Amino acid sequence: MNYLSQRKGFLGYDTNQKANHKVVVVPFGLEKTVSYGGGTKNGPKEIIKASHQVELFDEELNKEPYKEIGIKTLKPFLIKKEIKSALSQLTKINEKILSNNKFPIVFGGEHSLTVGSIKPFVKKYDEITLLHFDAHADLRESYNGEKYSHASAIKRCLDFKNVKVVSFGIRNLSQYEMNFYKENQDRIKIFWGKDKKDWDLSRLKTIFKEKNVYITFDVDGFDASIMPATGTPEPGGVAMGRCTSNNKKCMSNF
Repeated sequence: MNYLSQRKGFLGYDTNQKANHKVVVVPFGLEKTVSYGGGTKNGPKEIIKASHQVELFDEELNKEPYKEIGIKTLKPFLIKKEIKSALSQLTKINEKILSNNKFPIVFGGEHSLTVGSIKPFVKKYDEITLLHFDAHADLRESYNGEKYSHASAIKRCLDFKNVKVVSFGIRNLSQYEMNFYKENQDRIKIFWGKDKKDWDLSRLKTIFKEKNVYITFDVDGFDASIMPATGTPEPGGVAMGRCTSNNKKCMSNF
């Protein structure tokens, strides 16, 4: 795999840092099915650029975690033109990273990439709990004639029988999606955006205890006043916050 220099990669830390890297950042600026605002192809580049302004010290852990973890960032590469080919491309990348006992973090890109990213984890683990932050349920069977649309991202993940979903911040969905949710509450839990003041977060201890957790975060999960730079802004989103967890496993894409 070809990597950016540490200075040009995620967090932009000193090149003399010698830790054997455990994390691989995958910049995957997928932009194939956006249906309102565009620009998702520029997401990874801008996240990496902004990360160079972040302080590397964590006041809760009282250390600079990157020194123990080690992070490398893949060099930008061409994404396949056809959506299914692009998703297969991402699957192969994550498979290779996992086969080398590394931890992939995918920077998107539109949300449709999630099914390609999660597939290697689905194969590796008996059960995956998908922790999903979003304004939208993404449970449509298809959208604008596309089965792999960003509006179908979570539905495609649920095509894998060993995946369950916990969604936070949902505040926009279709009648079809609501019906599907009601019929599959054994696999889908939703913390509705309208109820955020009443969320019982103590439930999370039970939901995620000893689970393998894959995290996917759509920026429109935040309120539009905090994150206006999204193609599908929705009012009533979550505010900035911070949480900690003792989960058995944790996987992520943004």
